[in-house]
Formats: sequence, structure tokens, C-alpha cells
Amino acid sequence: MAETDREANRFSARASRYASVGANMGGVAARMAAARLFGGEGTTNAAALAQALGGLKGPIMKVAQLMATIPDLLPPEYATELQKLQADAPPMGAAFVKRRMMAELGADWQTRFKNFDLKPAAAASLGQVHRAISLDGVPLACKLQYPDMQSAVEADLKQLEMIFALHRRMNSWLDTSEIKKEIGARVREELDYAREAKHAALYGTVLKEVDAVRVPVVDLDLSTKRLLTLGWLDGERILSFAEAPVEIRNRIAQAMFKAWWHPFSRAAVIHGDPHLGNYTVFSEGGEAQGINLLDYGCVRIFHPRFVGGVVDLYRGLQNDDHDRVVHAYEVWGFKRLDRKTIDILNIWARFIYGPLLEDRTRTVADGVQPGAYGRREAFSVHQALKEHGPVTVPQEFVFMDRAAVGLGAVFLHLRSELNYHRLFEDEIEHFSLDSLGGRQKAALDAVGLNSPV
Repeated sequence: MAETDREANRFSARASRYASVGANMGGVAARMAAARLFGGEGTTNAAALAQALGGLKGPIMKVAQLMATIPDLLPPEYATELQKLQADAPPMGAAFVKRRMMAELGADWQTRFKNFDLKPAAAASLGQVHRAISLDGVPLACKLQYPDMQSAVEADLKQLEMIFALHRRMNSWLDTSEIKKEIGARVREELDYAREAKHAALYGTVLKEVDAVRVPVVDLDLSTKRLLTLGWLDGERILSFAEAPVEIRNRIAQAMFKAWWHPFSRAAVIHGDPHLGNYTVFSEGGEAQGINLLDYGCVRIFHPRFVGGVVDLYRGLQNDDHDRVVHAYEVWGFKRLDRKTIDILNIWARFIYGPLLEDRTRTVADGVQPGAYGRREAFSVHQALKEHGPVTVPQEFVFMDRAAVGLGAVFLHLRSELNYHRLFEDEIEHFSLDSLGGRQKAALDAVGLNSPV
């Protein structure tokens, strides 16, 4: 069979899987509902859900895995199954890659590279990465988006809508409408590689003086809305250092802390995808020195006042200042706050802020496994809300929360032992809304991004 025929069959099969996913999901949803109403085996239904999604290996995988990283949004057995799914789309073959590159850079695209490897170095849910060499001899990473991802993403988000509608019917105490809105906005943004190029440039600006974190340089001449070309950063997987000496693991963890909190405190921006594949470890002199930050699709830019809320909640918990705690939740967008609701929300807040509040060297969560990080606390919050009444999770809070949990899981994998309190205090020293607003505007203007309203 000719390669073009194989490619056509591959993508036509992908289309037919998308056509059938609604029926598969509908069947699983019905069984979930029956199990909740009449009792039943959740694990069986969870496996069926994973099977319904697993064959797609497209953007719905990103949505499913995203949902699985938000503690207790789904029952534990469902989250466990979804976390097993791998976001590895079938790679495009050489002939198809040539056509896609021609569509992005023109018929003479190959003359713009010294070398371009048609075999992908990595494949993910929305596209695949190819190694290349520029005409100047610079190693490059070219992320090429699969065709028709816009329609595929919209189809996936409709399935997500159905999942959340079912969740709202079964769990009226948790309004997920803002969660759905935020996930949709971020996943749609990931389709725009021109925006991702600006995100990478923003991180390059904010982290330029942080030696422990490396950000790839964008090659705008070789980038489009569906092709992103960055400098190639050599590195090793973070988990390959899981058994390294503790001082090495701590060095990597401290770089991760800096990569996350420094842009947040200096430009009100977070890297919202905690997947370990988005980071590698670079070494010098045969020893690990820091991390490469590789992917910039899932980046969230906040209004400075949201960062102010993070600082207010930290100081409020630190000093037992109830009014400051309430103010923080209000700034984030929580509504109808009474004393009981605040006490419930503080269960989660004290978990997230716990390592930051204690001025001592410690692990991020003693005795907790990475896959279980946050689930006990989230379960306690949800049980309390079932008894007390409904709460709407604000849109801006979703990815902040998700990224914080993901960062904590990285620290658990590394078994790092750090004084997180001192690291955090260094980041928020001399914090003020006015100074953050000015720094953020300067950083966003420099890369052509709009300030949030």
C-alpha cells in the first residue's frame, strides 16, 4: 500500500473513531448513572470509560488527562484509569509531513533547513516534534500540528460538556460550569502556535536571569499558527533522577519551584500543564544543574489582583487573619461565602499552602504517593460541601489549582527536601499590586501579548 493511502486510511480511521465516541461515552455515562443510583462496580465503568477514550489518542486525551489531574473532580477509580492513557497520536508519515510542511512554509520549505528529520522525535495529542538543523547550524525542535485539529478539539469539548452535565446532575453541590469554560479556553489556545511562540518569548524574558531554568529561543521565520520552531534543548527525563543523591534531586526541585513561582510573582503567569514530559534536566560537567522548560501551549496569564489573592491567602493563613482570608477568596471569584464555606475551603488551602507555611526543611507531603497527592483533602472538601451546600469553582482558580497540584506531584516524584517557606518568601518579597502590574505590562508588551482585563 502506498504511503499516501496509509495516511488517508489512518486519518479516516481517526475521523470514524470521533464519530463513534459519542455513542461510547453515552453508554458509559448511562452505566455511571446506574451505578450511582443503584450501586455497582465503579472500577468496571472506569475501565469502560478509558476504553471508550483510549482508541482516539487525539485532543480528547488531553481533556481526559487534564480532568484526571484535578483531585476528586472524578471518582478515584476513574481518575486512575484516565491517568493510564497515553497522549500518543499515531505519527504522520514522511509523505504527509512533507505536505504539511509545504502548507506551512511553502513549496521550497526544505531549502530553509540544513537538515530536517521526517521521522518524529516525539508525538503528542495535537501534533508531533521533528528534529532539524537551521541553515546556520542551530539544532531545532519543529512542532507540527496534525491536520483538522480545530474540528477535533470542538468535537472533544462537546463530549466534555456531556461529562460535566452528568457530573452536575449527580453532584449538585459542585457547579463545574466555570471549570468547563476554563478548560475549553485553554485547550483552544493550544491550537494557536503563534500564541505559544509569544508564551515562550514571555518566559524567556521573565526567566532570563534564572540560570537554573532554560527556555528555548523561538525562530519566528520558521513558525506559523500550526508550526512552532524552537531551539533544541538537550536534557534527560526528570524521573531518570528519581534515585539520584538527595542534593541533586533538591537542585532539580528548586529549579522547578523557580520555573513556576518566579513568572507568577513577576508577571502573573503560570505554566498550567504539570505533565513530566514538559520538562527535562540539563547537566554541566556531568552533573545535573537545572531544567529545560519545553512546552508553552498551556499557559495562563492572570490579572495582577489574582496574584494578590494568592499572597493574601498565604498571609491570612500564616497570621490567622480571617478577614484577609475572606478577601482572598472574594478576589478569586468565590461567591456566597459564609463561615462554614470558608472553613471548608481552608481545608484545601492549608493543604496547598502547607509546605509554604512551615519554616523548616521538609518533603512536600510526608508519606503521600504522587498519584494520591491531594485526593484525601479533596475528598474531605467535597464531603463537607455535600452537607453544607453548593459552591462554584471560579474560572481563574482552575488552572492555578491544577498546576499547584502538578508541581507538588513533581516534588513527590523527586522526594525533594527543601525549605519551601524560604523559597516562597524570596519570591514574594516586596510584593505589591502596582509593581507587579508594571512588570507584567512591560513583559507582555515586549512579546506582543495583551494584558488581562
